[in-house]
This record gives sequence, C-alpha cells and structure tokens, in this order.
Amino acid sequence: MVRIPMSFFIDHSLKHSPVSLVARLIFPAALLLVPVSALNLASAQAASTLIRVDASQPWHEPGPADYNLEYATAPSGDTLGLNARTLMRNDKPWLPVAGEFHFSRFPRAQWEDELLKMKAAGVDVISAYVIWIHHEEIKGRFDWQGERDLRAFAQLCAKHGLLLVARIGPWDHAEVRNGGLPDWVIKQGPTRVNDPVYLASVREWYDQVGAQLNGLMWKDGGPVIGIQLENEYSKRGPGAGEEHILTLKQIAVSSGLEVPLYFVTGWDNAVIPPHAVVPVYGGGYPDAPWDSSIVKLQPAQVYAFRFHSRVNGDTKTASAGDPPSASMLDSGSLPYLTIEIGGGIEDTYHRRPVIAADDIGAQVPVMLGSGVNFYGTYMFQGGENPEGALTTLQESQETGYPNDLPIKSYDFQAPLGEFGQERASLRKLKVFNYFMNDFGSELAPMQVHAPDLTPSDPSDFSVPRASVRSRGDSGFIFFNNYVRGYAMPARPASQFEIRLPSGMLTVPRHPIDLSSRSYFIWPFNLRLGSVTLRYSTAQLFTRIENAGVPTYYFEALPGIPVEFALDRATVESISTSSGQVSREPNAIYISGVAPGLDASIDVFSNNGRHIRLAVLTQQQAEDAWKVRIGGADHLLITNADFSSAPEAPHGHIWLRSRNTSQIEFTLVPPTATPLKASLPLTATSSTSKSITFSSEAAAWTDPLECVQTEAAGIAPPVKTGPPLDWRPHGVAQAPEAGPLPNAAHWSITVPAGAMNGLSNLYLKINYTGDVARLSAGGRLLDDNFYNGKAWIVGLKRFLAPQGPSIFELSILPLRKDAPIYLETSPSPEYAPNGQAIGLEGVTLVPEYQLEIDAAAP
Repeated sequence: MVRIPMSFFIDHSLKHSPVSLVARLIFPAALLLVPVSALNLASAQAASTLIRVDASQPWHEPGPADYNLEYATAPSGDTLGLNARTLMRNDKPWLPVAGEFHFSRFPRAQWEDELLKMKAAGVDVISAYVIWIHHEEIKGRFDWQGERDLRAFAQLCAKHGLLLVARIGPWDHAEVRNGGLPDWVIKQGPTRVNDPVYLASVREWYDQVGAQLNGLMWKDGGPVIGIQLENEYSKRGPGAGEEHILTLKQIAVSSGLEVPLYFVTGWDNAVIPPHAVVPVYGGGYPDAPWDSSIVKLQPAQVYAFRFHSRVNGDTKTASAGDPPSASMLDSGSLPYLTIEIGGGIEDTYHRRPVIAADDIGAQVPVMLGSGVNFYGTYMFQGGENPEGALTTLQESQETGYPNDLPIKSYDFQAPLGEFGQERASLRKLKVFNYFMNDFGSELAPMQVHAPDLTPSDPSDFSVPRASVRSRGDSGFIFFNNYVRGYAMPARPASQFEIRLPSGMLTVPRHPIDLSSRSYFIWPFNLRLGSVTLRYSTAQLFTRIENAGVPTYYFEALPGIPVEFALDRATVESISTSSGQVSREPNAIYISGVAPGLDASIDVFSNNGRHIRLAVLTQQQAEDAWKVRIGGADHLLITNADFSSAPEAPHGHIWLRSRNTSQIEFTLVPPTATPLKASLPLTATSSTSKSITFSSEAAAWTDPLECVQTEAAGIAPPVKTGPPLDWRPHGVAQAPEAGPLPNAAHWSITVPAGAMNGLSNLYLKINYTGDVARLSAGGRLLDDNFYNGKAWIVGLKRFLAPQGPSIFELSILPLRKDAPIYLETSPSPEYAPNGQAIGLEGVTLVPEYQLEIDAAAP
C-alpha cells in the first residue's frame, strides 16, 4: 500500500510543478465533475491510492515554432507545418507514427511485404538510415543496386502511402562499422567537422543521395518529408558544432534534398542550431547493452514520465544532467518529437538482454503522457548486415567502437524480426498505434500536466506513475505500473482526481485496484460524434464506420472492470449487450460490461445520431486489424501474422501461420460479401456481430537431416577490450570473423522443394553455447549470441534454387568465466571442464499462407 501524507490531499496549485502525467491504468469506476469548493476531503483521505493532477490552467494556443519552414506544399496542395507543440498536416494537428526500417539490411524482394506489415500495424512514416559504407565502401564505386536501391525503396513507400524520413548521416551509428563512415573516409583525415577534404567527400555522398531521391521530395508529390543530418552529434570547437550542422544542411539543400523538416538527434549534449533544424529525441531503450555492467541494471528511465527534460539520461553516453541545449528546447519553442524509442534492443557480445512484449508496450503511454507528438520506434523491422567487399560491416571493438555486435544479424528483437516474423510486441504497439492514428489529432494539441506527487527517480516505486494531457475539460489519463525486470507494487483502491477548468473530475467514481504490470491510456470528456464520453476504464483503441454507424473500439485490460460514463445531456437512449445502466442527474454509467466479440453499447444522442461502443478482450484487441472488405470497414481478428494491401486492385489480405496448417479469422461486423481465398474457407460460427472462418492448408511433412561432424574442444579465454572515456571498464570481445576456434559443427540438410506450398520455412535451433553461426558453402549466412532463447532463421532467402540445401552450424562453447551478462533463467549447466555446449534440437517450422481477395464484387 502506498502511504500518502495528509498534505497530499490539501488543495494546492500545480503552477510551479512539472508538467506531465501518464496513466496506463484501467479504471472501472466513475468520473464526477463537481465544483472545487465542494471537494470532499474526507472521502479523498479514505482512498488508498489517490493520484491528483491539476489541469485547471486555461489551455492556450501553441506559439510559433522556432524553425524556418520551407518546401512545405505538395503539388496536390497538401501542406506540412509545425508550431511549438505539434506537427501540422493540412492545417490540422498531426501525430505521426514512425518505424525504423533499414532497407540495405533486408532483401529487396521482401521490402514490399514488410512495408505492408508496418502500415497494417499503424505506421505511417518510415524512418531509414541511408548508410554510407553500404553504398560506397570503395571510394568512387557507388552501389545503389539490389537491397541498396534507395530509390526503389522510396518509390515503394510512395506506392503504399507511407512517408519517408531519410537519415543520411554522414555518420549514423546504427551499430554499423565506423558508424557508417567508409574506411577510406576515415583514413583521408578529420571527420565530422568542416575539413575541406571531408566536406568534399560528404558533398559527393549527398549528391548521390539527392540523385536517388530526385523527384521524390514532398514538394514534388513524393514521400520524403524529412532529412536527418548527422546523428548523436555533440562536437564543439572550430569547424564543428552549429557551424558544421549548418554546413551539412547547406550541402543537402544544394544536392536537391529540399524537404520541410531537417532533423538532428537531440540527445548526447546535442548541437541544435536554432531556426535551422528540428531535434528528434531518443525515448530510450528497455535495456542498455552498451553498458559495461554484467549484472542487472537499475530501472530504465523509459518507464518514468518526463516532466523536466526531453533527454533520456540512460541513452548511450548521455550525462546525468540536462545539457543546456535540451533545457533551452524544453521551454516550448519546438514540439517534442522522437525518432528512437526502443522497439527492442540488439544484444552485444558482453550483454544479452531478452526483451518481452510488455517491455515495449509500457513505453507508449509514458512517452505520449510526457508530451511526445511524433512516436518513432527504433527498430520496427529487424534485418541483417549486407556483404562487405572489403570487411564485415558490423560495429566492433576492433574498429575502435564500444561494442561487439553479431557479424550478420541485426534482429534487434524488433516487432518485425530479422526474417519478417511478427512478434508479440508488434501487437502491443499496434493497439497504441491505432489509437494515435484515429485520435492523435485530438491528443497532439493537448498540454501535459504532472501529478502533485511524482517519483524522485526511475528507481522510486513508492509513488504511482501517471500523467494527464488535456485541452480545456477534455483529455487523457496516462498510467504506467510496469518496469522491465522489476515488480512494481499494486496500487489498491486507486482513483484519479483531476482538477479541470470547470471543476473536479474523479475517475473512477469508486476506487479500483490497479495491478502491478498494468499500463494504459483512458479518455475523459471526449466527444464521440454527438455524445460526450465522460470517461472509460477501458483503453480506447480504434474507430471504424460500417453501415453508417461509427463504432468506437475499446480494449479491456485484465483485472480492471469496464465502466463507461456518458454525459447525460448528450444521450437520448442506450442499449447494452451486458452490464448495468445507472442514471444520475448529470451522467449515465454502464458498468459490469463483459468484453468480447458481441459486447457492445448502442448509444443514441439527443439529436438522433447513433454510435456504438464495442469492448474487446486484450487478446482480441491485440489480434485485431483494420481491413476493407467489399468496400466496407471491418476488424479482422486472428492470431496469424497479418498484412494487407488495401489500395491494391483486389485489396489483398495475407494471413500466415507458423507450425499449424489451420488458419482462422473473425470479421467484426460480419460481411455479406462472398470471400475469395487461396484456400477453401468454412464459416465455423456466426452471430449478428461477427462471423468466423477457418481454412486448412496441406500439412507439410518434409524431413530434416542434422548430423554432428565435429565435437567441441576447449573454447579459448574471452579477451577484454580497452576502456573508453565514458566507460572506464573494458568489456568482453567477441570471436573474430571466420571459423570459430574449437567449436562443435553440424551438417544440416534441407531437402529439395521444401518450400513448396509454403510462405516461408524457418530453422529453429535450440542450443547452449556462446556464439552460433550458420554458413553455406563457406559463406556466413547468419549468426547469434546465445541468450537462452531459440535461434530462429528464415530459410526462404537461403535455400538453393535446385536440389537440397546444405548448411553448416557451428557452436562455440560458453565458458563459465566469460565476463558476459545472461538474462536467461535457469543458468546454463556447465560441465566439469568449465564450459557449456549442447544442441538440444533442430527443427523446421513451416509457415502457411492464406490470401484473401477483399475487393468489392
């Protein structure tokens, strides 16, 4: 139980308090609007967990942005803009959802499929590093072919209505060799300053990028709305600092890269020239694999609301204090935009965290509740490093960089994995992405308000974590009671008291328990058509319109009873599928609503208009995808991987299932349009609210042959790299490229035609060891640092076009004295010789596909 001092309940102004409060709670009680003078202090004192927020200050229009905007109008007349609080699109507030996708780290043939998955998950802006060393590893030999074809990638974004932010360096980091600078650039002299030789090379690089994107700028009707210059740039001194960033911008413009938004990253004591660029911030990551520690880290700041600074102190080398540039920008002259909120994390050799879906999901209400108005996930799509002509292309200590990364894999434990597989974190993000897509224009202009009490630091679990964003009497509560790796205390008998311009709002009307691990966003006084929703204790998810009825979907969270409160003055009548309806003078409460496919509340406003409130279970919401079938909007609910191309002539939908040949999906509401599909469909159940179909693919039975060809020897001692100025302790160094010394080896044979009838075929490797590598014909295909989880490799891109495919698996034993951090539990079992090595199983996992034609007849 949280002990709150009596002074906490005394009415006092938040005029000088921090400005934000997020709640990822699920409140099943009520919302009361009463004059502040009538506040019942006795009842407040009785509450076990009372979270008070002063949002009574009058809302004010945002001022102008401290930025010189150009190239903002497209030939269609569409415009982009910004003010001090939010981005604008066609003069309306705009809250974009961005996802990072490194095209040069993914096979070109599969780009389109991955872009469609991202769009289906609510992403509307693709951010992509354009990595110099991937395109000009050898001086003067530019490579824009195949998976390096930037122009083709940008054109695919345009084809599917996705906007693009090109992050063109010259230095990117991106866990790539030299941060993306070619070796020859480093050898010719100083870098990342206004050195004439360096700038001449940069100009040629930018000219090449400009030629690739010629005609694809926003001003030309193309998708490119932004260019990021440099990355994590904090150099000062002659030829550096603002002078250098301004020079890079001038070169970019002269190279034809004319865009509305020129970005720089805003962390690491960043250089941010006023008027010329817009900073994008790093929200942080759920773990810090660049840290030298080989033990569990303190709680990450990404789970704590930010009321004082936009800079996350645990982002790489940032100092604990706020740099002057960050403090200046926090004054409100530019909107709070992010480009790197962790969608996962890349394991380093010395530190190997395992990321869970809630590690990613819990960040969203925190960052939105902190005022973020551009939500950028890094990475959204995993990948692998391309082949280098001269060297391997990963970050390594050998090249003077802080960490050793896998040679090939850049999976990042991202929502979409290295081989396109959809992870549970994708569905967690999708729920919030849909919310931002449909309600971002209401959220974006809202101001942030902190609660009366806030945690002293990210390790302080004694105070609930919450925030409010509001505009007048309308807004959202943000709550988070989740921190990766730590058990947060439950918040018993919780209520929010929000002081609004018109009085006090209490949510819910009766206290409820908020469990550890809960996080959510609740609306209050939100206009839904002609009806005012005074509050909901279910997460607002998305909106569709079918047969002329707008339907607002909510997600019921485990352990939180669903209750809606409606403004009685706006409601004529109500019909509900479950629960109890109670009417009070100013409000109508619908409580005890049982979530499910048939759970709905039909509300008719006092002007005769009809809306519907629908409540899905958490799993149903995470499995729900927006589709158009027969020209009408629906939700398609499935546990299969999902993608769609709604703008294609036939509006294709693809469902993919691993392991099981049966694919099932439900349409809400049901459709009268006959469905065409690549497999026979059977309607297995139907109600007035939904219809469920099932299909069965031919079962895949091809065998796998795995034979050990060499036993392991004794792994060599693990070396330690040098210390760095910001990291005083060296960290373990990974084995070099090439054969793993004293590794065990297996030969794996996949028969010819194994992919017949499948969408993909995955190799699942359960092993214990230090490092594993998969090769074919002496060529390294993929690699993995052991973290206790099965290693999954998509074989579609690696299978021989004819005949069987033969792969070699190498596993280096894990030494007990290796100075690395493993999060896996239980710990590996070590043999008497002090090392652990084993191949517990190798299996082939088929991926079946169902394709649906969603076009109107």
